[in-house]
Amino acid sequence: MSENLTLNMDEYLPLRDVVFHTLRKAILTGKLKPGERLMEIHLAETLGVSRTPVREAIHKLELEGLVVLIPRRGAQVASISQKSLKDVLEVRRALDTLCAELACERISDEEKERLKKACLDFENATKTKDATVIAKADVAFHDIIIGATGNEKLVTLINNISEQIYRYRFEYIKDETQHQRLIKEHRILLNAVLSQDVSAAREATQIHIDNQEQSILSQLFI
Repeated sequence: MSENLTLNMDEYLPLRDVVFHTLRKAILTGKLKPGERLMEIHLAETLGVSRTPVREAIHKLELEGLVVLIPRRGAQVASISQKSLKDVLEVRRALDTLCAELACERISDEEKERLKKACLDFENATKTKDATVIAKADVAFHDIIIGATGNEKLVTLINNISEQIYRYRFEYIKDETQHQRLIKEHRILLNAVLSQDVSAAREATQIHIDNQEQSILSQLFI
């Protein structure tokens, strides 16, 4: 609920960006629910700011697809639909598969060590039962594979949809019954990349995304 929002002040960021990051995090972590109205006056009072940075933040969130403007109702958190889920994961499946294939061919010894550590860090993160901590560790693991491609255009494409991907990733990670499967899938992908087995890495990635899609569908729509 918006009443529970608090600003995480950063002296190096303009206030409008602080408000933007606060609202975006609240949406991605589910504190602001799909369909919840974002009323400028209420949010401004809750966060202790004027309406201007709130309005600017809402506009940026709309551009990211996290907020929609409804006629006669104003701004509200974008809903999670089966169509949007399938669209995002379809793109992610293609991009992540390409990343895994290229990483197998190009990953450095230093990146291999970082990937092994990131895999272990993720396993340790699951023990915290904190979805935010686990999601951060999951992102870190996959980011090493993405970076190992050495393809700046590919990295940019993934960054452009990273927030939408994170929203669905967080829904998956909130389900503690999936954690052991995630650990197993990360280990399989890790071993495939370390051994530079392109076929195994491709298969591991696709299974990883397919399982995520099925889990989220069962949580939200079944």
